Amino acid sequence: MMTPTATDTTLPRPFEPVRPLRNPHLQTILASLRFRAWGKNPLRIRSEPVLVDAGGGVRLLGYRTVQPVGGSRGLVILLHGWEGSSGSTYMLTTGRRFFRCGYDVFRLNLRDHGPSHHLNEGVFHSARIEEVFAAVQRVASEADGRPCHLIGFSLGGNFALRIALRLTTSSVGRLKTIIAVSPVLDPLKATQAIDGGLPVYRDYFVKKWKRSLALKQRLFPGLYDFGGVMGLKTCMAITERVIPLYTPFRDVHEYFQTYRLAGADFSRLSVGVTVLASEDDPVIPVDDFRGLRGNSRLRVYIERYGGHCGFLQDLRLRVWFEDLLERAIRGGSAEI
Repeated sequence: MMTPTATDTTLPRPFEPVRPLRNPHLQTILASLRFRAWGKNPLRIRSEPVLVDAGGGVRLLGYRTVQPVGGSRGLVILLHGWEGSSGSTYMLTTGRRFFRCGYDVFRLNLRDHGPSHHLNEGVFHSARIEEVFAAVQRVASEADGRPCHLIGFSLGGNFALRIALRLTTSSVGRLKTIIAVSPVLDPLKATQAIDGGLPVYRDYFVKKWKRSLALKQRLFPGLYDFGGVMGLKTCMAITERVIPLYTPFRDVHEYFQTYRLAGADFSRLSVGVTVLASEDDPVIPVDDFRGLRGNSRLRVYIERYGGHCGFLQDLRLRVWFEDLLERAIRGGSAEI
């Protein structure tokens, strides 16, 4: 029996941005600009920092924003992308939208992201799924019995999908919906796309990663020496240097395989999963999304435009997918 492939699902109203925003690089770059999160944001005003026990002595930092007593529709947990944080623009704007719609919001930082480098000795790498899985379950378990939903962006979307694959009928608990926006499916291809695309992508990630590694070295000088990394110019070169020295993996190919999802089988999903992608994503090849296989709980929506985590619909830079995500969560299923 063949496993169905859930791709190219048709939305009632496809994403059609105004003409100036049909450039994928413009979509990608504008989406991360901080001014989009300017203005009054109750999410910031009411947020409180929380240290989450992720098991094995690991602590992850998050920010919780709750509705007035008795007024919550449920909990939305947000996961950022690589070298992003709980304070990234898309985390603040998406969180603001759901908080205004009556949901509690928890913005979780991956290890060594945001102001959290001091919390754990081990350096971040993307194979650390166990601690993120444990942290999400811990946060969901403290939602006072209300339904919980998980939304991940880019690398956070990759983590969200791996969490979906780990969940069983007995471990789903209050987690009702998992949504991945522009998730990384093949880290080798994504790294090559970053290094080989517009220099602005490579330079952005190289600069932020070096800054993160330098901070880690200052905090744990007896454990790390990244001096040989600081002169490297590409994400692949840094990965090839760091992974064999400071992780359990022999080389980048073994490492990338631990979180590769291209061609993954989602046929045993026990929770509704929605994937939103674009054909013009400059980082994630669209064919990887077309190859996803799953049961009736999986929906993969591939839009013509959108860039990487962009989907800006007009010159006011309003985000098209926020309405869709809210409808998916209110429906409690993968269906948008």
